[in-house]
Amino acid sequence: MTTAHLPRIPATARKPRVGLVAGGLGAYWPQFPDLLPQLKRSAARVAERLGGFDAEVVDVGFVSDAPEGAAAAEKLRAADCDLIVGFLTTYMTATMLVPVAQRSGAPVLLINLQPTEAMDHASFDTGQWLAYCGACPLPEMANAFERCGVPFRSVSGHLRDERAWARIGRWIRAAGMRAVLRNGRHGLMGHLYPGMYDVSTDLTLVPANLGGHVEVLEFDDLRVRAEKAGDDEVAAKLDETRGVFDLDPTVDPDDLAWAARVSVGLDRLAADFDLDSLAYYHRGLDGETHERLGAGMILGASLLTARGIPAAGEYELRTSLAMLLTDRLGAGGSFTEMQALNFRDGVVEMGHDGPGHPAVSEGRPLLRGLGVYHGKRGWGVSVEFDVRHGPVTAVGLGQTRDGRYRLVASAGTVTAGPLLSIGNTTSRVDFGRDPGEWCDEWSASGVGHHWALATGHLLPELRALADLAGLDLVEVAGAGGGHA
Repeated sequence: MTTAHLPRIPATARKPRVGLVAGGLGAYWPQFPDLLPQLKRSAARVAERLGGFDAEVVDVGFVSDAPEGAAAAEKLRAADCDLIVGFLTTYMTATMLVPVAQRSGAPVLLINLQPTEAMDHASFDTGQWLAYCGACPLPEMANAFERCGVPFRSVSGHLRDERAWARIGRWIRAAGMRAVLRNGRHGLMGHLYPGMYDVSTDLTLVPANLGGHVEVLEFDDLRVRAEKAGDDEVAAKLDETRGVFDLDPTVDPDDLAWAARVSVGLDRLAADFDLDSLAYYHRGLDGETHERLGAGMILGASLLTARGIPAAGEYELRTSLAMLLTDRLGAGGSFTEMQALNFRDGVVEMGHDGPGHPAVSEGRPLLRGLGVYHGKRGWGVSVEFDVRHGPVTAVGLGQTRDGRYRLVASAGTVTAGPLLSIGNTTSRVDFGRDPGEWCDEWSASGVGHHWALATGHLLPELRALADLAGLDLVEVAGAGGGHA
């Protein structure tokens, strides 16, 4: 078994629901009888392609005047869409789409996709030209949206333009991430790591900034579920663990068995409370049950993360949310902090003690036995690996003094090289610049102590998400061409 064989926990959020309204100026139809059928064929093609992005498409048809636009707006409002796509097939007036944008309660993306990459100028008549005229109303729509206080975004291209479809897909994925946040259930278990002001956050700020629900949990909620774990369940979890991890000789069998029991309890906890993410911490004292539970979380939290429920230690709610976003992008997202700067090799060494995302490990992750968790109570098994070599993005969720959340991101590359063997995740990230300068700029962004380290360069996706979710995005310059 590897992490590829771990069953993903089905996401509780539905597929992104994309509303589609296509339109054109009704005055053209009696003048050019072949035009409307052609435009409707193009609209059907767009609906088919939108569905190919793993989205539920709500197609309200073709509108030709302002009353039809208003009727479409009501249908889309009732459909509770995550994104509405307005297809400008030819010229149409702003009165046909402004009601859609105002009443739907969802962000609107306007697309201008002409039939082919260019007209046949020698043979086209007026009716054939009008099928290529979707660009004509786009400045009109932008101006009207601005004056009505509606955010504007658009994609222009042609029906077979894969670059345009890639941009459209990016908006749909961003709408899906926005839906995950708006409908998410986020567990918060235990208490704040003492003294970490930056981690502390008013729980109301989560629904205020992102939507969703924070479920406040007790470690006793985990304790009773771990105590009820059957021996057969613990044995199955141990088999799963050996299939995913290599075991270092330092692993004590009793500590491993305890971690497996806690992992079974965590699985039940996540299912019982229908969690999409989890942040936790408990200090404890003198080896009592709650201290042992907190110390035994690393294995189960890592396995939960690999299965699609990101779990972050140190009560780091905002980072578990950032990890959820990057996971839903298919990029993983491992719990991360700064560890050291390597000026000789020009890399930033980052990772964390505690849980990681085994599915984005460069090789098979390792379980190492630790008699001491630095800065924390307890002992047991810990996870060790580096994130898959290649392009990565550091993604965090900061908080400003006025209570606003902001996305912070920087693109880099994980490179091979020497790593510590101390039971921590650690990656060597090259941001294409002096590590000290990067560290200073990253710290000044307001990101906070922790973030997610995700595979791939994600800045285009994060820009789209920030737009749809109404978040500021701070881009710290790195190898992916970001800017401060």
